[in-house]
Amino acid sequence: MRRLEGKVALVTGGSRGIGKGIALRLAEEGAIVVVHYGSNKELAEHVVRTIENNGGRAIAIGAALDSVAGVTQLIHTLKEKLTQSLGDSHFDILVNNAGIGTSNTFEETTEEAFDALFSVNVKAPFFLVQQALPLLRDDGRIINISSGVTRIAYPHIMAYNLTKGAINTFTLHLAKLVGSRGITVNAVLPGIVDTDVNSSWLHTPEGHKHAVEMSALGRVGQPSDIADVVAFLSSPDSRWVTAQLLDATGGSHL
Repeated sequence: MRRLEGKVALVTGGSRGIGKGIALRLAEEGAIVVVHYGSNKELAEHVVRTIENNGGRAIAIGAALDSVAGVTQLIHTLKEKLTQSLGDSHFDILVNNAGIGTSNTFEETTEEAFDALFSVNVKAPFFLVQQALPLLRDDGRIINISSGVTRIAYPHIMAYNLTKGAINTFTLHLAKLVGSRGITVNAVLPGIVDTDVNSSWLHTPEGHKHAVEMSALGRVGQPSDIADVVAFLSSPDSRWVTAQLLDATGGSHL
């Protein structure tokens, strides 16, 4: 039984990495998936084709989420595309996955870099939810992708860590705000995941050994590990779970 049959899901940053894994997994469960991308249309269309080749349905939408104007563009296009394809602009699941990282240390972080991180990682999800709530059906789901760095001290990339701490706080208060509509809000906290973003260091012998040793389970996380958690939180099975921060680090730094 496919738990999300007939549901419509929007996955931001769904063209690559963890977002791609989430988009594919929700489609497996029967959801019609809107694959958002920031700049690489080709990658997003590849995800759409993969879903369609497996018998699912998907739509690609591009929008730069570095400003409220970009969020507004995404919502406008979403309404337009859903109405054209389904005859209804409402949807059921919002996965706030899109985000940017940094290699700047605490000492190297500039005001410009700090502002860019908060614009994409905090401001965009905040205003996306604000504008999406009228379209999100009652008993819907909001899943925010946070990070294990909110539990594990890693001051090397402090500005990034602060953005994910903000997402955790957002999750708590938003769950209270929308609970009367039956909408649940939860955050997933990944650890090190084998994606193209991490490949430059993770695929070295030293980097791989370091990542494996961090996990209580003795391996590196995969996008599917995170996607399966999101699939649960998107499903009716999670109906009594809200305002939770689900650690999906594989037991890192226990």
